Amino acid sequence: MKPLLLRQFWQLIEDTQTSKILGMDDTSLAKWLTHELIEHNVAIDRTEVSAIDSYIRQKTPLIRDLAYQRAAGSFS
Repeated sequence: MKPLLLRQFWQLIEDTQTSKILGMDDTSLAKWLTHELIEHNVAIDRTEVSAIDSYIRQKTPLIRDLAYQRAAGSFS
């Protein structure tokens, strides 16, 4: 993935409500995140879609860990 797209992806994670991330199963989360990235980036080449999806699926445990940390921090 291109550096700009990576930054946009992680910003999307930060901007997404924790409950939304934790409320979806892994497949639904990956599909939703892929869709959101593509929807907001008209410059994405359709050949990049599978790379984006693969990256998201690999990072799903990290995404969930970050969401759990944010959720725990909001209860402190």
